[in-house]
Amino acid sequence: MADTRNARRPLSPHLQIYRGGLTMLMSIAHRITGVALYAGTLLLVWWLTAAATSDPYFDMVQAVFASVPGRLVLFGFTWALIHHTLGGIRHLIWDMGRGFGLRHVEMGARLSLAGSIILTLAVWAIGLGVS
Repeated sequence: MADTRNARRPLSPHLQIYRGGLTMLMSIAHRITGVALYAGTLLLVWWLTAAATSDPYFDMVQAVFASVPGRLVLFGFTWALIHHTLGGIRHLIWDMGRGFGLRHVEMGARLSLAGSIILTLAVWAIGLGVS
């Protein structure tokens, strides 16, 4: 074991000296979207429960989701779903032993972010009937 009593530097990269980048932010976003998907699933369960309970209760839940805050939450859930899926595809590619070069990792992060934004806007445009 190394003698660390006289070490003047951190033994591993520390937040004060580590320069974060897009790939770090994408990793954090992947974890956050995973949590958001769990919360969104609870909203789906609420909607399905309302559909099975009664018409007035379902109408109330539909009104909540149709409100501006409700649509913002649904928009965020859509983005989280697409972003997390694209991140999962990146991880699948890595699991196959491909795309580990710095250039490929950075390009994958950029494509994943841009793709999640573009696909979310496309899904909502189609859903709202805008072409």
